[in-house]
Amino acid sequence: MAAAAPRPRGAGPEEHSTALAPAGDPGSSLAGEDIRRDLRELREQIESLREAFGKVARPYAELVGYIEQLQTLSRGYLRILDLVQRYGGVSPALAVPELKDDISRHIVTVLLERGDRNVSQVTDAVKEKRGTASRRIVRKRLEELARQGLVVVSRDGRSRTFRVSPEVERRWSQVLGFPKYGDAPERDTKSDGERDG
Repeated sequence: MAAAAPRPRGAGPEEHSTALAPAGDPGSSLAGEDIRRDLRELREQIESLREAFGKVARPYAELVGYIEQLQTLSRGYLRILDLVQRYGGVSPALAVPELKDDISRHIVTVLLERGDRNVSQVTDAVKEKRGTASRRIVRKRLEELARQGLVVVSRDGRSRTFRVSPEVERRWSQVLGFPKYGDAPERDTKSDGERDG
């Protein structure tokens, strides 16, 4: 008779404390319950680890959002520096090349700085920038710019105020590299508890 090969360690019946016993063995149901209990405890520990990890990761997610905002601002700043280097300055004429005369460019510039101005306020602001401006010429240019869709006129009774159109605002923000208007990515503003299931 051939000698039996030595059993590897752990393969013998004497070392099966967690192994299931044969189905007819009364100890098998106890071992199965022990395994189920161990699995439940393990599942609970995994869930508590997930919860703890979620709490720890939340501030880092906020930090990533702030870093993305900083990168966007930095790209815009570098874009402005590039424009200054290439063109010697940053002017609304880069965003609105259809502005052919100096007064129209100054009008759009002052309205980009602060909109909702009446003719007198626009004239005064243009005078500050270029030295001279006639109220009659500014009014005429404002009407032309409104016909072209570059300026929006708001009426309140007898008074009229002017501001640049949303399209000019969008183009200007793109020139500057800042997603300020319609080209801005949508942000999910719902908190974790408000998410749709």
